[in-house]
Amino acid sequence: MINVKRSWILYATLLVVFWGVWGAFSSLPTSLYGYPDEMVYVIWAFTMLIPAYFALRGNRFDRRPVAALYGLIAGLTGAGGQLLLFQALSNGPAYLIFPIVSLSPVITVLMAIALLRERIQRLAVVGAVAALAAIVLFSIPGASDDSNTTGPWLLLAIVICVAWGAQAFFMRKAALLGVNDGTTFGWMTISGLLLVPVAVLMMGGLPSGAPWQAPALTAVTQVLNAAGALFLVMALSRGKAAVVAPITNALAPVLTIVLSLAVYQTLPSVYGAIGIVLALGGSTLMVYADEKRGEDVTAGAVSPEAPAS
Repeated sequence: MINVKRSWILYATLLVVFWGVWGAFSSLPTSLYGYPDEMVYVIWAFTMLIPAYFALRGNRFDRRPVAALYGLIAGLTGAGGQLLLFQALSNGPAYLIFPIVSLSPVITVLMAIALLRERIQRLAVVGAVAALAAIVLFSIPGASDDSNTTGPWLLLAIVICVAWGAQAFFMRKAALLGVNDGTTFGWMTISGLLLVPVAVLMMGGLPSGAPWQAPALTAVTQVLNAAGALFLVMALSRGKAAVVAPITNALAPVLTIVLSLAVYQTLPSVYGAIGIVLALGGSTLMVYADEKRGEDVTAGAVSPEAPAS
C-alpha cells in the first residue's frame, strides 16, 4: 500500500531525469551535424506516438466535438512551441532558454484570471513578480558578444513560454469539461503530426546527405522528451498535483542547467544567474499556488460538510 501511494516519486524522478537530460542535449544533432531544426521536430512528433499509446490504453477516447476542439488547440500551441524550441536551441544556450520557458505558468494563471475570472493567490503574485524580473534580467546583455547574450533565441523563448502557458490553460478547460487526460494527450499527438508537413515545407523538403548519427541522436533525445511527458501523466495520476507539479517544474530545468554548464563549460553572466534563480523560483511558486488552489476548489466541491458532534 505504501509503495502504491508513493509510486509518484519514482515517476516524478524519471520525469526530471528524462526531461533534464533531453533539455541539455537536444541541440546536439544541429550543433554537431547541422541537422535541420525542423527535422528534429518531425522526429519528435513521431516519438509522441509512444506515450500516446500508453496514455490511451485503458481510457475511453472522448469523441465529443468539444474534446476535439480543446484537444487540438492545446496540441497546436504545444507542438508550435516545440517547433520554435528546436530553433531557439540551435542558436541560444539551453541553460537560459529553459528557465524562461518554465515561466509558462504565469501565462496560464493570467489567462485564468482574464477568461475564467479566477482570483490570484498571494504566492502567485510573488511568483509573477519574480518571473517579470527574470525576463528583464535575461534581456541584459552579458559581458561578451556570444550566444549567451541576447539574441533571436530570447524572443523565441518568450513566444514558447506564451504558447505553452496557453496550452496548459486549454488543457485545464478540457479537464473542466470532463475530457480525460488520455483523449487530450491523443489530440496533442495528432496536432504534432499535423504540423509535420509545415516543418517539411519550412526546410524546403526532406534533407539529403545527413549522416546516420544525426537522426539516430535526434531519435534518442526526443524519446526522452516524449517519455518524460508520459511520466508526468503517470506521476500526476498517483500524487497530488500541488506537490508533483512544482517539483517537476523546478528540478527538470535545474538538471538541464547543471548539465549544460558542465558539458559546454560556459557560465552565465551575473544578471543571467540571478535571472535563472528568479525564473525557477517564480515558476515554482506559480505552479504551487495554481495547483493548490485547484485542489482546494475540487475538495470543496465534492466533500460534504462534517456533521456536528
